[in-house]
Amino acid sequence: MTGNTQLTARDIMTSGVQCVGAHQSLQDAAKMMRDLNVGALPICGDNNRLTGLITDRDIVVQCCAEGVDPATVQAGSLAGELHWIDASAGADLALSTMEQHQVKRLPVIDVQQGHQLVGMITEANLAKNLTDAQIAEFATRVYANA
Repeated sequence: MTGNTQLTARDIMTSGVQCVGAHQSLQDAAKMMRDLNVGALPICGDNNRLTGLITDRDIVVQCCAEGVDPATVQAGSLAGELHWIDASAGADLALSTMEQHQVKRLPVIDVQQGHQLVGMITEANLAKNLTDAQIAEFATRVYANA
C-alpha cells in the first residue's frame, strides 16, 4: 500500500454510501444506482444494518433476463453471500479478503460504533492505494475465473 502498511480500511474506503432497503424493489435499486452513478448498493434491513450487496448485473441476470418485472421483486431477495470488513482493519486485510472471495466491492462496517455501514472499498480505492505489483496480483486473483 504505497509503502505504508498502517493504512486501514477506513483510510482507503469511499464514505457516504447509501443503502437500498431490503423491502424496496429492484426497480428502486436500479434507479438509486442510476442516480448515484454506481454499479452496486448495500442492502440494509429494517434495523438499518447491512444484510447484503446487490449489483446492476444481479438485477439484469437474475431478474430482467428471466422476464421478471423488477418492480415486483424485493432487493433483499438477491442479497447473496455477504463479505465485509471492520473499518479499523488493515488495508492489507481488505485486499486479501477481496482476493479470497473474488469480490470487487467490500462494505466497511464500524464495529465499535454500533456495527454501522460507513463506506465501501472498490477497485478504484485499491488502485489509488496499492503498488503496481499488488494491483496485478489482485487482478489475477479476482478476474482469473471471471
